[in-house]
Parts: sequence; structure tokens; C-alpha cells
Amino acid sequence: MIGVIADDVTGGTDVAVAFRRAGLATVILFGSPDSETILPYHDAVVIALKTRTLPVDDAVAESLRAAEWLKNHGASQLYFKYCSTFDSKPEGNIGQVADALADLQGSRLTVVAPASPEHRRTQYMGNLFVAEQPLAESPMSHHPLTPMTDSNVVRLLSAQTERPVELVSQKTVRAGARAIREYLDEMAGRGVRYAVTDAITAKDLQAIGDACRDDVLVTGAAGLAGGLGRSLAGNRGSSQDHEQDPVGTGRAVALAGSCSARTREQVSYMREQEPSFFLDAVANPDPVQLAESALAWFGTLPHDARPLIYSTLEPGELRRTQEILGTERSSAILEKATGLIARGLVERGVRRIVTAGGETSGAVVQALGVQGGTIGTEMAPGVPWIYTTGEIPIALLLKSGNFGDPGMLVQAVHADANAGEASLAGH
Repeated sequence: MIGVIADDVTGGTDVAVAFRRAGLATVILFGSPDSETILPYHDAVVIALKTRTLPVDDAVAESLRAAEWLKNHGASQLYFKYCSTFDSKPEGNIGQVADALADLQGSRLTVVAPASPEHRRTQYMGNLFVAEQPLAESPMSHHPLTPMTDSNVVRLLSAQTERPVELVSQKTVRAGARAIREYLDEMAGRGVRYAVTDAITAKDLQAIGDACRDDVLVTGAAGLAGGLGRSLAGNRGSSQDHEQDPVGTGRAVALAGSCSARTREQVSYMREQEPSFFLDAVANPDPVQLAESALAWFGTLPHDARPLIYSTLEPGELRRTQEILGTERSSAILEKATGLIARGLVERGVRRIVTAGGETSGAVVQALGVQGGTIGTEMAPGVPWIYTTGEIPIALLLKSGNFGDPGMLVQAVHADANAGEASLAGH
């Protein structure tokens, strides 16, 4: 069994989809599970944490707890999943978490592969690209929590670990799995501990996955997870046996907190189509009052409304908010308010919630006390419906800020009983 530790909630769903597509029966759990957690049949278990922006020591401790639980439940191989844009602060914590997991697993050399070509994230000569732009020139350079101002993954990782980091270049990757494996072994013999591996295409990631199939620890985004999953599954392919939607038709709401360029487009599009309510933390920095105002507004809408509640801001407005409230305080206010809103919506009969943003999704999952769920069909690559377990199931679509096309939020809140069949596959 492969055990996966994801550093945020949307990343967890993304990697769960990758393993499921590869043909592995995959279960997702939110937060560190307890000893009483019962798992259905599985080949892979994903634990989606909320550690991406935590202080290093806290992130390491939570990741190790999850890793120990996975090992105690049969995981012989661990996969540490981070964002395909290597989201982190200069001080960490990707490198430190990887160090701790490598020590736990006794890994001599660990592959590092953030590329995910399906999402237009590629790496060449160690430099990460978002579509045609180097990472440091992309909108990620303005991320409110983890601004990425360097495109080179070797440098980014080296700032977060004292262990030797070297590049596996595109030339070696294109030579195939055997050449990659031989070079990884040679690097390990020289004392290198991390192999930052170029990848431009899905074929590259398949070769890397084949090369590290037997490694006790692998790290990367959903792209490498797909290659590794297919290798582990013996290339038997994706099951077409999609989970039945236990929620069906009903009230649906979108909650958007990401300030990414794509989410801003999606929010703008949805505001033109559906009722919307803006969470203004500057005007009212009390998260309880913010939530009460949003829920009171929701109560005035027709039963068949599919509204948007959002805190998404344009870059200039975001800077102003952070200057007035502080970056951490503004995020904390809006995350708490969004969680309270999600809980209030469920109490009012909403059974389908669409979220935009990793921190927003984590706040919603925590507020609702969601422990896990089954993976359904995808509304966009890497964005599946998740059907929670429990007496009253809820359908959650937990979208990373940069995923989906401009109309995705609108299509998601109008998803019918066969949620996801009107998918956005191909976007």
C-alpha cells in the first residue's frame, strides 16, 4: 500500500484523483486520523493535512504523525505531495518535512518532481514554469501567503535543507527509466540526498515513476503521482466504475477565498450569473459577524438560488487589506468566517459546497468536521467531487485556486444528480 501525505486539502484531492485514474483504489482522509478510523478496501490512502503555511516544527510534527499512522496501517512506500508550483516560504517547510520523512523511511536519495504538465506546470534545467512563464514571473510571485520569487527548484529546496540537492536534467529523463534509475543510484553513491528531476511531458513523468517505483519515499505533485500509480498498478489503467453520487440534486453554494488569477476570473464570471455576497474583512474584522451577515443574506434568497460567497480580491485590494489588517490576521479572519458560513449553510440544508482555494477548502473541511470521503468524478483535471461519509452525505468540490476554466464555479453549483458528468475535462 502507498501512503500519501499532502500539505493541503486541495492538493490531497488532486493526488487522490491521480492515483484513482491510475487504477488504484484510493481513500482520502482529512487531517490526522485516529486509531478508530476504519478504511474501506484500498491500494492508496491519502491524508490531506493543512501544513503548507505552518511553522516548520508544526508542519514536521503533523506530517510525521500522519506518516506513522500510514505505516502502522500497512504503507511500505510514502509519497509527500506538495503543489506543482512548489508553494512554500523561503524558510520552509517542504525541505524540512522531506528531511523528516526521509529519516523515518531510511531513504538514501529522494526524488523531487513538482512538474504537472496536465496543469501546465513543467520543469526544465531545474526551472519551474507555469504555462509559458517562469514561476517567478507568473501570478504565483504575488501569492499572499507563499509568494514564489525564484523559479529554480534546486535553489528553492536548497534554502530549506542542509542536505545535498542536485538536478536530474531533461537529457537523462528522456533517456528513459533505466537511465534515470542508474543516475539516481550514482547520485546516492556520491552522497546526494535530493534529486530534483526535470519533466516536460506525461511521458517524462511515467519514466520517472517507473524509475522510483520501489523507492521508500517519493515526493512531487499530482503529475508524478500519476506516473508512479500507473507503474504500481501494472499499467492496468483507470477504472470506469465511478462512485454513485449519494447527494443528488439540492441546494448548492460556492465559497471562494483564493486570490489567484484564475479564481479571480471565475469569481468575476459567477458574479455576472448568480447572486453574490462579498466578505469584507476591512469593514468588519469580526469573523462571527461576517459569517452571520452572509448567512442572513443567504436566507433572503430563493430556494433554487446557486449563490457565491467570496473574499477574493484583486492584487491592489489585497495589498490594501493586508496593510490594514496584516497578512496573517486577514487570512485568519476570513478562514474562520468561511468555516462558520459552511457550517451554517449545511444547517440550512445545503448539501453541495464548492470551494476555491487551498486555505479556504481546509477551513471548510475543518469546520464541517469532515474526516474523509470517496472520490467521485472530476469537474476539471484534478478537481473531483468528494462524497463525505456519515449519516447525511455532503458533496464537496475542493478546488485549488489556479484550477479550472472561467466558468467552472457556475457549472459546479449547477451540477445535477450525476455530478461531474457535465465535466470540464480537457480544460
